[in-house]
Amino acid sequence: MKRRYDWVIHTVLIIGCTIIMFPIVFALIKATQTRAAVMTPNLIPGAELMNNLRAVWVEASLWKFMRNSFVVAIAVTIGKTILSLFAGMALVYFRFPFKRFIFGFILLTLMMPTEVLLVPLFDLVSQQPPASWTAFWAWFHDPRHVLLEPSPFGLGWANTYWAIIVPFLASATGTFLFRQHFMAIPQSLADAARIDGATPLQFLTRILVPMSVNTIGALAVIQFVYVWDQYLWPKVIIRREDFQVVQVGLNLIIGTGEGTQWGYVMAGALLTLIPPLLVFILLQEQFMRGFALSESK
Repeated sequence: MKRRYDWVIHTVLIIGCTIIMFPIVFALIKATQTRAAVMTPNLIPGAELMNNLRAVWVEASLWKFMRNSFVVAIAVTIGKTILSLFAGMALVYFRFPFKRFIFGFILLTLMMPTEVLLVPLFDLVSQQPPASWTAFWAWFHDPRHVLLEPSPFGLGWANTYWAIIVPFLASATGTFLFRQHFMAIPQSLADAARIDGATPLQFLTRILVPMSVNTIGALAVIQFVYVWDQYLWPKVIIRREDFQVVQVGLNLIIGTGEGTQWGYVMAGALLTLIPPLLVFILLQEQFMRGFALSESK
């Protein structure tokens, strides 16, 4: 009976894979065509792939946007992983007041979309810091200003890498993943390390981190792809093209020149797929194991 319906399962899987792969195949075909052919329903590959890749890489400065996205994605991924490790360790192995309340508040932030925080975050990042401590204390000493009015001071990070890196270093998802992973590790390991005189940092680096490679790899893939695909916040806070990320850069390519060079756009879209695809391929095993629920857990 099982073999009789294998062809049905295989047919459904082939159709599903074809539907999923069609946008990428379509972009690849259109990236090989000339400007005249790309707007037609013609799906026959052309011979302009290298010219389109060269044009979008050099003339449209896609290399600059990809460089910025790579710097931001690497910085956020490393920063989020380190902070999530410390936060997960603190929530499991340390005792402090209101620990459960703090963990619940961290999970609550998962329910808040980024769009809700966009305006206050923009004010905080873009406004200039106080000229002196005297000006800050003059504002801070008046409760009406502090409680009823928006802060006139900020960090002054507009049009810098800091603006698109620092606001995303904290991760509720990473904290949750590491907390659940550390709770599955026997408490006896922590007790043995404490008896041997290991400091909390030594316990983290020598015991917890080697046992958390799969979770670290899974979080790294998630965060790298998330940061690489960011569009709204960089579009709002970054006005200089020198610091703009790749998703906004593609939009700039679409909106420049006399008409849209869709062959360039398709070639650029294919190039932007390469970094997250490589990250996933390199960390595929850790990603799959990191989310696998074994019977021991």
